[in-house]
Amino acid sequence: MIAAPEIPADFAYAQDTDTQFSSDTDFSEDPDGRSSNSTKGKGGKKGKKASGDKGKGAKGAGRINGHHQENGMENMMLFEVVKLGRSAMQSVVDDWIESYKHDRDVALLDLINFFIQCSGCKGVVTGEMFRNMQNSEIIRRMTEEFDEDSGDYPLTIAGPLWKKFKSSFCEFISVLVRQCQYSIIYDEYMMDTVISLLTGLSDSQVRAFRHTSTLAAMKLMTALVNVALNLSINMDNTQRQYEAERNKMVAKRANDRLEFLLQKRKELQENQDEIENMMNAIFKGVFVHRYRDSIAEIRAICIEEIGVWMKLYSDAFLNDSYLKYVGWTMHDKQGEVRLKCLTALQGLYYNRELNARLELFTSRFKDRIVSMTLDKEYDVAVQAIKLLTLVLNSTDEVLTPEDCESVYHLVYSAHRPVAVAAGEFLYKKLFSQREPEEEGAPKRRGRQSPNANLIKTTVFFFLESELHEHAAYLVDSLWDCGPELLKDWDCMISLLLDDPMPGEEALTDRQETALIEIMLCTVRQAAECHPPVGRGTGKRVMTAKEKKTQLDDRTRMTELFAVALPPLLAKYAVDAEKVTNLLQLPQFFDLEIYTTGRLEKHLEALLRQIKEIVEKHTDTEVLETCSKTYHSLCNEEFTIFNRVDIARSQLLDELVDKFNRLLEDFLQEGEDTDEDDAYQVLSTLKRITAFHNAHDLSGWDLFTSNFKLLNTGIENGDMPEQIVIHSLQCTHYVILWHLAKLSEGSSRKDDMVTLRKQMRAFCMMCQRYLTNVNTAVKEQAFTILCDLLLIFSHQMVAGSREHLEPLVYSPEDSLQSELLSFILNHVFIDQDDDTNSTDGQQDDEAVKIEALHKRRNLLAGYCKLIIYCVVEMKTGADIFKQYMRYYNDYGDIIKETMSKTRQIDKIQCAKTLILSLQQLFNEMLSELGHGFDRSSSAFCGIKELARRFSLTFGLDQVKTRDAIAMLHKDGIEFSFKEPSPQGEGGPPLNLAFLDILSEFSSKLMRQDKRTVHMYLERFMTFQMALQREDCWLPLISYRNSLQAGGDDDTMSVMSGYSSRGSSIRSKKTKAPATTTGTSAAKRKLPEEESSSSDVWQQQGMQTPVMLPSPHLTSTAMREPKRGRDDTYMGVYALPHDQPQPHQHPQQHHQQAPQHHQTPMDYNSQVTWMLAQRQEEARQQQERAMNYAKLKTNLHHAIRRGTGLMEEDEEPIVEDVMMSSEGRMDDLNEGMDFDTMDIDLPPSKNRRERSELKPDYFDPASIMDESVLGVSMF
Repeated sequence: MIAAPEIPADFAYAQDTDTQFSSDTDFSEDPDGRSSNSTKGKGGKKGKKASGDKGKGAKGAGRINGHHQENGMENMMLFEVVKLGRSAMQSVVDDWIESYKHDRDVALLDLINFFIQCSGCKGVVTGEMFRNMQNSEIIRRMTEEFDEDSGDYPLTIAGPLWKKFKSSFCEFISVLVRQCQYSIIYDEYMMDTVISLLTGLSDSQVRAFRHTSTLAAMKLMTALVNVALNLSINMDNTQRQYEAERNKMVAKRANDRLEFLLQKRKELQENQDEIENMMNAIFKGVFVHRYRDSIAEIRAICIEEIGVWMKLYSDAFLNDSYLKYVGWTMHDKQGEVRLKCLTALQGLYYNRELNARLELFTSRFKDRIVSMTLDKEYDVAVQAIKLLTLVLNSTDEVLTPEDCESVYHLVYSAHRPVAVAAGEFLYKKLFSQREPEEEGAPKRRGRQSPNANLIKTTVFFFLESELHEHAAYLVDSLWDCGPELLKDWDCMISLLLDDPMPGEEALTDRQETALIEIMLCTVRQAAECHPPVGRGTGKRVMTAKEKKTQLDDRTRMTELFAVALPPLLAKYAVDAEKVTNLLQLPQFFDLEIYTTGRLEKHLEALLRQIKEIVEKHTDTEVLETCSKTYHSLCNEEFTIFNRVDIARSQLLDELVDKFNRLLEDFLQEGEDTDEDDAYQVLSTLKRITAFHNAHDLSGWDLFTSNFKLLNTGIENGDMPEQIVIHSLQCTHYVILWHLAKLSEGSSRKDDMVTLRKQMRAFCMMCQRYLTNVNTAVKEQAFTILCDLLLIFSHQMVAGSREHLEPLVYSPEDSLQSELLSFILNHVFIDQDDDTNSTDGQQDDEAVKIEALHKRRNLLAGYCKLIIYCVVEMKTGADIFKQYMRYYNDYGDIIKETMSKTRQIDKIQCAKTLILSLQQLFNEMLSELGHGFDRSSSAFCGIKELARRFSLTFGLDQVKTRDAIAMLHKDGIEFSFKEPSPQGEGGPPLNLAFLDILSEFSSKLMRQDKRTVHMYLERFMTFQMALQREDCWLPLISYRNSLQAGGDDDTMSVMSGYSSRGSSIRSKKTKAPATTTGTSAAKRKLPEEESSSSDVWQQQGMQTPVMLPSPHLTSTAMREPKRGRDDTYMGVYALPHDQPQPHQHPQQHHQQAPQHHQTPMDYNSQVTWMLAQRQEEARQQQERAMNYAKLKTNLHHAIRRGTGLMEEDEEPIVEDVMMSSEGRMDDLNEGMDFDTMDIDLPPSKNRRERSELKPDYFDPASIMDESVLGVSMF
């Protein structure tokens, strides 16, 4: 922290006699014995009251620390008045001034306490402290009494009560200086004391003091600048009056007035010097240090106010000595501060009279301002562009073409405010030179319009922006600043239809295409009144004025284009791109104008042109646009519907008749098909398909003809690719339109039967086409199949549509298998392998991107089948296992699929994830063999995938408890499923899978780790536990991962103990300890050898921090732990020469052995058990030490977080901290536990955990007894 300098020596206080106080003025300490703190000038002693003021001290009677008393009730203090903000601030200040005139020490004490209270400090500065202590000592005392429990203070507290505090606080300071500007501020006492106080507070280590005092000092400086400005104006006026009087003739000159004016100017000059000294003290004592404060908000205050000073009093402040601070701060790391710099500069550049003083600053910091147009904070970028626009208005020579180009491209930004600001800059730069119109001359239209050249300029700019092809974004950027230009459709039509004037250069074909595209975008923007896709910020309610403008624009555009569109279509009928854009115009018309404006003949001309275009073109985009245009014109609400409907029906009749005739001839030709005939069939089918997309063609029975065509293609196998693709699409539309009719509920039962037959037959046809040799055909069949299976799944009966239940179709296993095989063979391939879609253009990046986009759509279609349970969730294993390998291409799709499936069924999703890992493990075994190296890239890749899967489960172990347990169960079974290829005594074939499974151990809850460990021991033999060779390391590491924290019973699932929580648990488990036999019989848990007292003794050693005594979660006393159940026969039998171990007689009644097992030596078992006990004790002691270290560091900090620990006396730390014991030191050093939620989200901490299952997690829910062969409990 940079210390503020002492106030200069010239800031001395008045040196009069000692201050006199009235006899009833009490300056003692408060009743609590605390000294109240305030600050006082360091630069000199306090001023003392003049002898003439002694008599006035008596009027201060009835005041305590500057507060009036009436009938023993103290009036509200300044702080309370400002906080409420209800009273007129001027009256509050006038009352204080009156108090100051009576007793300035008491009034100043009141003002000092006001600043202390505004900082959030509870301390009070007493009169004795004010008299006898220096500012530094008072501030130190106030710092000691500051409330550190809360980081909030009035300037930062949220809520309606404090909403206007900052504005009231600033207003009070401003009014105080304004009301005192003629006398009090020059008494060398009040301002010196306040400035000294604020300077000392601004150098405090306490943020609240520093923030509040800096704001007060900056506002005080601003008020003084206003005073200085008024003094400067008065001095100039006085000087002019003096010069005028002195220049008079001697006979007319008034010497008295000259002396008066001279004296007045002298007084004004003295006051000016004194004000400048005050401002200099504030600037050097506060601003110079605080403009680089560590708190961004304090820095922003300084920059905001210096901008105000330079704007208000430019003669004194608008120079490079002050501008440099703004220039330096433009490099601030916080966007808030950079924003204040730009807004401060905008106020300066807006005034053209100040531009000359800004030349040096502009040349020095122009590059920085230009670079800020690309700031990561959008608000900063917007203001930077607006500042450059102001610079552009002041002079065109400052910004180079490179500077302008860096702003031009921002008109295509996805962030609309940035784009609009860049559009305004572009408009000012390119379109500011408009040809002036002569007064009285008729307004020119069309090509002769003043906008003609500007429209051409817009087209040229659009074409030169080679990186962008988004005319809609360009139009939207210019819409706010140039609506008259963009809505001059008459001029645009004239540029397209009329011949160029003599000497005028005609538009090229490329320019005409660009102009038509821009024209379409302006029509859409005017009709829809919202930004293009990707730039909108949600629906905005239009005002009445905007709605009226929208209606007027639609009416005008309809009147213009209804007449101009037919000739435009006729002129550009053969150009597919131009026609596609022109045909979209009727979609934005007000169709009523055709009737009210008597434009029916133009409608007939439009329909004729559309029909000719349909007959001429085979391009899918053109045909679909024609279909949409017919759909827009066929609106039953308008009177033109009948006319358009007749034209549409005639066109479709001709197309269908032609298709049936051509198809019959085409199918009869068989293998000797003619290319011309095939082209005729294809072109007609494309037209019908395009129209069937938007129109119901059920009356023409297209299913029969298309199904016959598809069936012939299957039988012959030589059907052209495009014919099959469009036939599949057309048949798909037939079924969807049929379903749409049935969904209305007005169809007959026969229609339901017909649709069911057609749908199933078509699905079988698509399934057969999945094996087609042509990739494009297979992709089309796959896409349609995914759509149909999703539409006709069990979801279709939702929403009161139970009558559609007969149509529900579930795919058979063969179809599911073929769909999955298609995905694996056509989606999960390398980019270079996809040669079918690129047509030999592997080097074309655009083609590769398009091919990837197509594959992503195919994968998304199949993943939707998984999410909506159309196919079995386990098929997702083949998708999930590709997560790491194809992360860049499909990672987002696969991750979202995993998330959705987990929401549907957590357990089944976990089984699917472990299945995917098992498949990868088997593939690795088949490729590398059973003797593979666990450090190989293949195995490490599987382990990394398991780690990624583990991260997707999140931190809430409660929600994923069952799923994680089931995952471990399946993983353990898989690991011991296959016997050792090395024979008896060797590790199981899949034992290395336990190394992969250990990645999920951290997601297990503590009590579940013990259960899973018990389940693991059922598959282990005694010899396995003794093995220490490298091949057994996966088993050792997995067991260790389960034992980490698993034996520590000091923390239950509640992760903490409160009196209420303990009582609840005790009620649930209040069976007496004498019923251990019964409880054990019910739960069949192995008993521990220690009693409950021994358990608590052990816990006391493990937990050095005093915890409330936890309640046992079960009344069953546990037997000594065994490595495995004696009644279970693992995969590997013990040697036959070992004796049968001793068996406790009480265990005979539990269950008889189902397999023969050779007994072992009892002494050997005891020796091994003792070794295990010692190892476990050592691990527990080590964990206890780590836990004690963590608790010692965090105990005090977390106990204060009462909001986090709602019902627990001790904080939960282990759940999320102890899982990574190696990072304890980092946690102690790098976390602020006062402000950080260590546990799970508060909404899911205690209330949800109190409803959890008991600590004895039931393994039966995750373990299949048919696999075990014996009941666990």
